[in-house]
Amino acid sequence: MTAASSGVCELFFYEAFAEEAERLRHYAAAASVRVGHTPLTIQEAGHTAPPAPVISVRTQSVLPLDWAAQLRGILSRSTGYDHLTVYRAAAGESCPQLGYLPLYCARAVAEQAMLLWTALLRHLPRQVAQFATFHRDSLTGWESQGKTIALFGVGNIGYEIWRIATALGMTVRGVDPVQRHADVTYYSPADALAAADIIVCAMNLTPANHRYFTRVVLAQAPRRPILVNIARGEFTPATVLEAALNDGLLSGVALDVFNEEATLAPALRANNPGMFTADNQALLRLHQRPEVILTPHNAFNTAEAVERKSEQSLRAFLHYRETGAFLWPIPDVNG
Repeated sequence: MTAASSGVCELFFYEAFAEEAERLRHYAAAASVRVGHTPLTIQEAGHTAPPAPVISVRTQSVLPLDWAAQLRGILSRSTGYDHLTVYRAAAGESCPQLGYLPLYCARAVAEQAMLLWTALLRHLPRQVAQFATFHRDSLTGWESQGKTIALFGVGNIGYEIWRIATALGMTVRGVDPVQRHADVTYYSPADALAAADIIVCAMNLTPANHRYFTRVVLAQAPRRPILVNIARGEFTPATVLEAALNDGLLSGVALDVFNEEATLAPALRANNPGMFTADNQALLRLHQRPEVILTPHNAFNTAEAVERKSEQSLRAFLHYRETGAFLWPIPDVNG
């Protein structure tokens, strides 16, 4: 754990991996902001009180409710804010200012989605495994061109996915209650799934769509599509996906986000099987399957996006320090 080199820490970053921490220090020094950071989540760090009046997290930290009255601000370095909405509802009037970063990684995450569906279409895990014997049985894959994507969520990230997929000669059926983009063709969920070779989840998580991809929903996709989730793991519990693969509703799964990730990530880092939940256990079984690809919530992680995130984090904090509100405050659902 690294704290400010001198004076009282003004801003403390949790979940800051090495490359990100270096860029955060760079921008903090340029702005004369005293910062601290750790790669750990709040629960892993074991802090009993906030280390600074403003803290920054990603999505794996569990925000202590008793910190609400002690904090002046919480900045989530994420494009989603569902975890902050839940915290605000629980904290009530004692909730500090809340902010997020909606713009920094749309292209990075969209390219990861493309990487994942392409890897599944081309059986990349099997290709790698079969190098040792250099045979090509059961490796015949598919091209992206001509395939149909059911794209659930056409916001900033979803629109970048649409741009990439259409450039590859794919058909995209957008599913979103808010139809922001005139060049996207929108469908009902059932009509999108009816033609889907690939399902991509890029939705915002809300109480209404939690655990969205149930067996009933997946059964509406007769082509046995592959499913890619780069949004929130709560849409795709591992137990549901395992059953869907076993029963032939899906032909492949690629996840960069995970249900119950706040327990999964610390358990994996600690190599402590006793910490795994039942859904975590199902996920570990999925990890052994050749038609499944799991990546460690890393879709955002390009050099360009890390640079943007670090710069925007400090810019959001400076705006907060000057005005009392973050540059990108989380939306008021009642507003």
